[in-house]
Amino acid sequence: MIAFVRGILVEKQPTRCVVDVGGVGYEVFIPLSSFDRLPSKGETCTLLTYDYVREDTRQLFGFVSEAERDMFTLLIGVSGIGPRLALSALSGLTTRELTTAIVSGDVKRLSSVSGVGKKMAERMVVELRHKISDADALEAVAGGDGESAESVLLRDALLALVALGYTQEQARKMVKKVLDGGSPPGNVEEIVRRALAR
Repeated sequence: MIAFVRGILVEKQPTRCVVDVGGVGYEVFIPLSSFDRLPSKGETCTLLTYDYVREDTRQLFGFVSEAERDMFTLLIGVSGIGPRLALSALSGLTTRELTTAIVSGDVKRLSSVSGVGKKMAERMVVELRHKISDADALEAVAGGDGESAESVLLRDALLALVALGYTQEQARKMVKKVLDGGSPPGNVEEIVRRALAR
């Protein structure tokens, strides 16, 4: 199993790139989201990879982030979704958008991906919803990326409400009402207190 490749980027296109690793050129298929973050040709490049092996083919799929690779792995686990369709999904929607759509059951959003019809989108929701961790689901629904203080605040408030016994959907609606209700809360405790008071 090839976990990653690191070498000189010698060729890059929106759906594939070639990385020279010690004189061997690895062809790596990538989503658009990874293409946008590749360095210039001739520079050192590191890609996390998924080594896809079948009896008649072997292909290497590459990703700039762990989140993309994790989502790719989840997607190809759905019956009827192969690696090309999984790359198409990652090219059409961000990992956060995919997570949010799966968790919230947004079939319309998922079926906006080229090659994914309504039945396939419904299958994705059914087969993947329980495989996404609560923390990842809440972070995606809150719109957080783990970088801004505000997104961490919202995620922590959602997690606190879930810990108090509310479902993810209930917690999300409660926090949204607090945020829509006027002055921005300063801390997690204030968000939770206002949410419980409504």
